[in-house]
Amino acid sequence: MTDDVRQLADDYHDHWMRTSPSWAHMVGDYRFADRFDDASRAAEDDLIAASREFAARAAAIPDDGLSLQDRATRDVVAFQATSAADTAESRTAEFAVNPVFGPQVDLPLTVANLAIPNADVAEAMVSKFHGMGQYLRDAAQRHREGVASGRAPAAFAVAETIPQLDAWLATPLSEDPLLRTADLPADVDVDAWRARLTDAIEHQVRPGLQEYRDVLADEVAAHTRPDEKCGLVWLPDGEQTYARALAANTTTTLGAQEIHDLGLQQIASLEDEYSALGGEVLGTSDVPAIYDRLRTDPALRHHDAAEILADCETAFARARAEMPAWFNRLPAADCAIKTTTHGALGFYYPPSDDGSRGGVFYVNTSDPSAWGRVEIEALSYHEGIPGHHLQLAIAAELTDLPALRRHTVFNAYAEGWGLYTERLADEMGLYSTPLTRLGMLTMDSVRACRLVVDTGLHALGWSRQQAIDYMVANSPMSTANVTSEVNRYAVLPGQACGYMIGRLEILRIRREAQERQGDAFDIKAFHDAVLDGGSVPLGVLDGIVRDRLP
Repeated sequence: MTDDVRQLADDYHDHWMRTSPSWAHMVGDYRFADRFDDASRAAEDDLIAASREFAARAAAIPDDGLSLQDRATRDVVAFQATSAADTAESRTAEFAVNPVFGPQVDLPLTVANLAIPNADVAEAMVSKFHGMGQYLRDAAQRHREGVASGRAPAAFAVAETIPQLDAWLATPLSEDPLLRTADLPADVDVDAWRARLTDAIEHQVRPGLQEYRDVLADEVAAHTRPDEKCGLVWLPDGEQTYARALAANTTTTLGAQEIHDLGLQQIASLEDEYSALGGEVLGTSDVPAIYDRLRTDPALRHHDAAEILADCETAFARARAEMPAWFNRLPAADCAIKTTTHGALGFYYPPSDDGSRGGVFYVNTSDPSAWGRVEIEALSYHEGIPGHHLQLAIAAELTDLPALRRHTVFNAYAEGWGLYTERLADEMGLYSTPLTRLGMLTMDSVRACRLVVDTGLHALGWSRQQAIDYMVANSPMSTANVTSEVNRYAVLPGQACGYMIGRLEILRIRREAQERQGDAFDIKAFHDAVLDGGSVPLGVLDGIVRDRLP
């Protein structure tokens, strides 16, 4: 039966890499390096059919004779394939205009992180750029379909995306952001290759960008949903679409109201911690006063990108020194820290399989004052060490597992671990001052608010302003940062719920393991159990830990 499970996983992985060639290239699988992702409805229909077939194959494999990891592999395929089909059937591409992670933001970041290890991959990149042009034209067509089906995007998303596209199109061709690629191997004629890339950008990518921009401005903008109706609940099939998004992003069966109530509970419990620590650090235990001080005191804000980078490096050094006491297994790949002026405030790219690129933690320094001095350490531990880098780099190095298990990333597991490590860092003594421990609480506030606001927008009918007002009142974030956060939740339904739901589940699993094992409980063995199987749905993780730590 093991062979059946391995074959299923390998077949599904090949399907996934073939239909997600950008991710395949990112993780070091160069078989499809000449392709870019297909955004057409026909491709979506094919994905739905194939995913249902893979889910059925997984369901047909019984438990008998399966090892722990084989059961986990089967269950990973079943969940991922079902989730992929459910999500695709929601046709979110029809209204997925995204000023935070849309193609106008994501394409340059992706290209910069695609390794080019040899001349064949370099040449394949030219074809990939041609594919980007078709991707953009197909994305424009999907938005036309959305207008026709009454499923248009939120007005603010379109209003913010069009200027981003205009800015890219106005950039001189010789300075196009897609030309900022990874380093080339020595045997490639750089000038000739760059000329072919530039030609592809001029005749394929930019016409695609222009069409995408014009469709948004001329055909979509007049049909968008106002701020009062920016959540999924206002779409004809919004309730089902959101339920699917929550299932995919939390890997649980929790409903929107349950998640909303969990968020309210977390906000209330955080107020007690703020009150205690605020009295020590800021001289006040009044929670609104603490929020205001963290939000407005210039002395608590960063003002220089180099300083932010240096603080991240210092946090990494502290973490590296302490990790052997908390983890048996450490990744062979290193993690670099880089600044960027695009994308989310902080994010991580995993290392490639072939070792050509290690992990990269990006911190957005486009506005250094957006970062509080209290937050940088918690961010570093979450995105880098011991957060996403340990998790994803170790997963990539689990060569005894199928490739699917090494490269699959479930949102609740991944972000739950990242958030878990922010508190773990406190146990490890990594926070350098009581003030940076306060930063740990501010990051918690954001994740707790996400449960309330995401469900508020997409299930309870909150307006965008109502979501902003709630988050300003219940976190130390500035109104500008809160607005950016709320915009993200509005265009990525359910994704923000994975963080706190994931951490609460990991903490529950840890607590129950400690109760089972008593004095025999070993934190390093627990972390091994959590990390040695790669990214899995939370229910599968619970089973793995119960088996490993009975």
